Amino acid sequence: MNMLRRLMYGRYGSDQLSLFLLAVYLLLYLISMVLKWPILSWIALVILFWDFYRMMSRRIDKRRAENAKFLQLAGPAIRWFKMRRTIHRDRDHRYFKCPNCGQYLRVPRGKGKITINCRNCGVSFEERS
Repeated sequence: MNMLRRLMYGRYGSDQLSLFLLAVYLLLYLISMVLKWPILSWIALVILFWDFYRMMSRRIDKRRAENAKFLQLAGPAIRWFKMRRTIHRDRDHRYFKCPNCGQYLRVPRGKGKITINCRNCGVSFEERS
């Protein structure tokens, strides 16, 4: 354990982009095994090497900039999936999107037709809960 700690000292390590690259590697590798396409396994191997290069890099500023750019591009999709998961799991509330600003608002389920006030922009609208 101490050897691994010494090896990683001063290096970037893993972040959201490296986890995404690892998932892409696994997906491409599995597809290449099923379809018997060797080019996909080579592409997957290149992605894996790029991922290890990022994790072992000492250029922390460059790797943080890459991760920030990835999060900027993937952020809306990540937030959308997290919101869908929250809506699916929460059986006691309904979620509505404000027609003015797009903020998600949570209201109790089963209250009939109610007026919802947006906390972000102050717009009121009626919905069935």
